[in-house]
Amino acid sequence: MQITAYEVVEDPMPIRIAQRSRDWIDELPERFAYRCLPLAIANQIGWELLNPSAFTARWNGKPGLDAISFKFDGEPNPLIGSHFGHGVLTFSFGYLFRTTKSHNLWVKGPANQPKDGIAPLEGIIETDWAPFTFTMNWQFTRKRLKVRFEEGEPIATIVPYPRHYPRKFDAVTKNLNTNPKLYQQYVDWRNDRNAFNAALKESGSEAQKQGWQRTYMKGEDQSGTVFAGHETKIQMKEFKRG
Repeated sequence: MQITAYEVVEDPMPIRIAQRSRDWIDELPERFAYRCLPLAIANQIGWELLNPSAFTARWNGKPGLDAISFKFDGEPNPLIGSHFGHGVLTFSFGYLFRTTKSHNLWVKGPANQPKDGIAPLEGIIETDWAPFTFTMNWQFTRKRLKVRFEEGEPIATIVPYPRHYPRKFDAVTKNLNTNPKLYQQYVDWRNDRNAFNAALKESGSEAQKQGWQRTYMKGEDQSGTVFAGHETKIQMKEFKRG
């Protein structure tokens, strides 16, 4: 399978594989949020498009195209602007993307990277056939607030996604008691977690020495059975010059 980024401008945005690290996590005590494997995996999925020019933007709360004001550190960048009004800030990538047949491209904000006063909008594009470019858009959530985007800061993540995939699933709700094996696994995990959390409050306990439980990180259940397909790291492939 393949994804191709065709350049349509002279200076398109830089692309890199999605990064595991987050500045706000690095500032936490012992960087404990990285212990959350689901969060760390989500950080690494896809490719990031990087902001080409540092700037500050402000929305005055009005619907017009001129309601967002920009202050660039250098020259204004044509890939950044206001095209839709209503407090929507628009980034153009400078690429026309193509994916393998029957694969869409999910375009979203960088995972687990919140930004005060503005939120990324997501889209799914049929990039296996569409001869069109598309944009990444951020919606201001507060008016008259200056929002800063640094040069090299990720402003979008792109992830290939099989078309028709979600609707192939039959969605069912059941009482957990109808699956005795899974029920027992859940009870064992729940009891172990409750006991561990209680022991965390006891000075000098083994739980305090461990700090946190590592069963999911290791891909194992409470009996020590390890799932063979468990992932702790995603290694995306870099875009190469073709």
